[in-house]
Amino acid sequence: MPLVPRKDPRKDPRNTPPGGPVGALRARWLRATCLAAAALMVTGAAPAAPFSAAAGTGRPGHCAGMNAIAVPGAEHQEAVCLDELTTAGTVASGHTDEADWAGLTPKDLATPSGVPGIQIDGYFPDSSTTNTSHGWNHDSQFVIRLPDRWNGGLVIAGSPGVRKQYANDRAFGDWVLARGYAFAATDKGNTGAAFHRDGSAPGDALAEWNRRVTQLTRAAREVADQRYGRPVTRTLAMGMSNGGYLVRWQLENHPELYDGGVDWEGTLWRTKDPNPLTFLPPTLRAYPAYAAGGAGAGAAHRQIVKAGFPAGSEFLWPYHYQYYWDLTQRIYREELDPGYDGAAEAGTPFCAPGTPACDADYDYGSRPAAVRDAVGKIALTGRIGKPLISFHGTLDVLLPISETSDTYARMVRQEGRGALHRYYRVEGGTHVDSLFDTFPDRLRPLVPCHRSAVTALERWLDDDRRPPPSRTVPLPDGADPATLLTRCPLRG
Repeated sequence: MPLVPRKDPRKDPRNTPPGGPVGALRARWLRATCLAAAALMVTGAAPAAPFSAAAGTGRPGHCAGMNAIAVPGAEHQEAVCLDELTTAGTVASGHTDEADWAGLTPKDLATPSGVPGIQIDGYFPDSSTTNTSHGWNHDSQFVIRLPDRWNGGLVIAGSPGVRKQYANDRAFGDWVLARGYAFAATDKGNTGAAFHRDGSAPGDALAEWNRRVTQLTRAAREVADQRYGRPVTRTLAMGMSNGGYLVRWQLENHPELYDGGVDWEGTLWRTKDPNPLTFLPPTLRAYPAYAAGGAGAGAAHRQIVKAGFPAGSEFLWPYHYQYYWDLTQRIYREELDPGYDGAAEAGTPFCAPGTPACDADYDYGSRPAAVRDAVGKIALTGRIGKPLISFHGTLDVLLPISETSDTYARMVRQEGRGALHRYYRVEGGTHVDSLFDTFPDRLRPLVPCHRSAVTALERWLDDDRRPPPSRTVPLPDGADPATLLTRCPLRG
């Protein structure tokens, strides 16, 4: 059966009854947004020396040449000279948005400072208007930051979840700027829980994410050349959750634009099981019986574990059921299979199994071939063309590691690209690092693992010092939370 046409956004059917459970949670969810990632050490210490080939060779002068910079292809841009490009200054100056990165990092994560330079905000031509930053009401917004002291490198990032272009500022934007990299990030072309309204056919809104990262990469490389008077010597893709997916896709499809990438718990989209539309519905079916206790709780627990959420992560399940599992399933299913719920938009929040068109009953395998065609627009293959370091927490209760990164690592090996990949399973890591603040005795933050992965990638590219073999990074017994905030050794 063919998929129904896209819904007219002007009709805007309400899928949240007034006073209903999701209505009360929606504003809070938008701060912790689905597939957000968290949306991965050494924080607060003096920045490590940037890779030697490029250190200290940028054009001298604070904000030199700012007025001559033109972002290729941009419909609008605004450049400003700042004394501080990190969030140590941009929060006060209004050149970031704290709501974009709320909930992604531990509260005690140190903020580097002392990075003057140029910030350019703007947008590429686009017809959708979900991003309200700067009052522009225009999607395909970007930010480019150009430090005065440049190491020759450029970091490109797409936002986690359905957040906007500033979502990575705290998790790794600050840190790479302090190391001398230029930094560019995109909102991916659509934002928010109704992102699925963008595009003319199923899968279009997600496919645009990949195009926008490619577009920004090409433009930012030219911008750096204009600012510093010489080409970029190293381009790295980085991202968490949906941003990690974007890193994988770019290294598979446009390896010529990058030297390597770091993938923090990337989402796995592929046309067959597993993908998010295969492991979320059985979890939604089973969780209410598990939470209720009684005779059916044991069987429900086994179903959730079978879906991929490991025993030992139960303390995280209530939060994820309330804020992530249901909404994530409904809005991504709406993007890829809008015909499932007919005229409704993104289903019925927290529906009971057996309710007509309930997402808890969704069966990806039985849906029409057109659904797999829509997923095919964004599917990963494992055929990476440049070095990639992936890491993922074993207690991820949004994108379970066994169903996502474990599978992707196998895909890379099956494509004969294993020599280009390192994969680290991090014991005690979960999807968003802010949960470390609530459970410091049971979790570890992944920010330090990201920094270890970046420095390992730099050594790999600098002089072919191969990173440690893929492995599980153990959670030290009785580790001091302060130590976990600064250390994640990849080598055993």
